[in-house]
Amino acid sequence: MLSRRKLIKSASFITGGFLLGCKSGRVNISENNLFIMPEENQPHERTWMSFVANDYIWSNRQIPEVKRNLVLIAKTIAKYEPVSMLVSPNDYEEATSLLQGLNSHNYPIELIEFTTDDLWLRDSGPTFVRGNYGKKYGINFNFNAWGNKQEHTQDSKVANFITNTVNATIKTTDLTLEGGCFEVDGHGTAILTKSCVLNHNRNSNINQIQVEEKLKVLLGLKKIIWLEGIRGRDITDGHTDFYARFSKLGEVIVSRDNDQQSYDYEVTRNNIQELKNATDADGNKLNVTIIDTPNSINQAYGVNHFAAGYVGYYICNDAVIMQKFGDQYADDNAKGIIAKAFPNRIIEQIAIDGIASGGGSIHCTTQQEPKI
Repeated sequence: MLSRRKLIKSASFITGGFLLGCKSGRVNISENNLFIMPEENQPHERTWMSFVANDYIWSNRQIPEVKRNLVLIAKTIAKYEPVSMLVSPNDYEEATSLLQGLNSHNYPIELIEFTTDDLWLRDSGPTFVRGNYGKKYGINFNFNAWGNKQEHTQDSKVANFITNTVNATIKTTDLTLEGGCFEVDGHGTAILTKSCVLNHNRNSNINQIQVEEKLKVLLGLKKIIWLEGIRGRDITDGHTDFYARFSKLGEVIVSRDNDQQSYDYEVTRNNIQELKNATDADGNKLNVTIIDTPNSINQAYGVNHFAAGYVGYYICNDAVIMQKFGDQYADDNAKGIIAKAFPNRIIEQIAIDGIASGGGSIHCTTQQEPKI
């Protein structure tokens, strides 16, 4: 059973945040720079998250659990690397209370005052890349809430805010997309979905060839593998990071939905076939490993938009943080596959059913800041 975030529209009425950190310079993609996006399994400086669950997006039933889930994710990651969480002044006291005692773990959890609309830092946050001479850039991909489907007045400011906070350089582009749209192997190959990136609600006046040219410069790519994806069935229009992830060079983990009533039954099978037929930037065939979705989930926080899949794991320093859903066989099978794919990392399996009920995963809530 796979489902994604519901389509929401709401009025703009959230207050601004406090700008911390130094102003950084800007650079556009026409400059003669060489850029590379490190793969997620490369060493991190920290993980970025947002502590938020606004009532114009989340239901009263979901909000308390979503916030507990965010704290659990942060606590688990903080065993392995620092975590910085954006939090509005109105939520600061609650966040501090929930995080009491967590800084006794290996690494700190830092709260930074900045108001956001929603918690999906994978999409609203900057994509960090390495430029010439090891310089760090944060790409602002012009977050527009998956095609103006949700309030994003504050979220549209997140990429520049984080980039400034870490004294990196803001890198601009005329492309509009989200971090969940693409998956890179760190060696020149990326996987994207057409339903998301080549969508008029993001990029209306640009074709596939032009998108490829721009992304090859921005992310240091040599080849892009396109999956068809699916439009209009979830708020993201079929993000790549819900369907397929690189585990290492030449290795891809792909989700398979076995519910024949689900629209993702066909989508996931098409993805598997496309990736089995694909080659990477060096012309090598990909080795595809399949993870089946769970047959049962926790229904306490809602089921209509529940994201029940294991591919939304997050790789941090020395560990992989992945989900469990209460289906013991499926949970154990998925953990075994991830453990085999990442033999030198600790596998942490946690339940975040509040966040999942809103259509997201651990990966969706996080954004890595790589060591550059």
